[in-house]
Amino acid sequence: MRKRTTIIETITVLNIILFLYTGIDKIMDYNIFKEQLAVSPILNFAAKPVALLLPGVELIVVIMLIIPRWRLKGLYTGLTLFVFFTGYIIALFSISKEMPCSCGGVIQLLSWKQHIVFNAAFIGLNLWAIILVKKEKRESLIEGTQESRFKVSHG
Repeated sequence: MRKRTTIIETITVLNIILFLYTGIDKIMDYNIFKEQLAVSPILNFAAKPVALLLPGVELIVVIMLIIPRWRLKGLYTGLTLFVFFTGYIIALFSISKEMPCSCGGVIQLLSWKQHIVFNAAFIGLNLWAIILVKKEKRESLIEGTQESRFKVSHG
């Protein structure tokens, strides 16, 4: 159980770092982020709302991941974002090989294929963490039920 908790915490911290970094970066470079979305053949029609909403959603995911009782929902939300991001990248990649990246910092240096691999790794990590969290909750529930039975029968 200790090893499982360590894995969950590590994956959670990696998600917090990534979503905090990308959310803040999009806010700090809002105009650039919005302009890059505006030239996207997929999101150009919704560049302004996406540019306004996405950083907030990323920061909400961070809050969800920090709060233990919301962590599972945060992992699911992060997983959903990674699936959407990956689908978006694959769609862009199929349309054009030369698209601007609205990512920031080191992530901006990745090729489209590297983005897909990076996102796929986080999809896998989030799925793993979700499975482990659910397993922990199930075991905790079983232990609690067994303790209740013991108290009732020996109380």
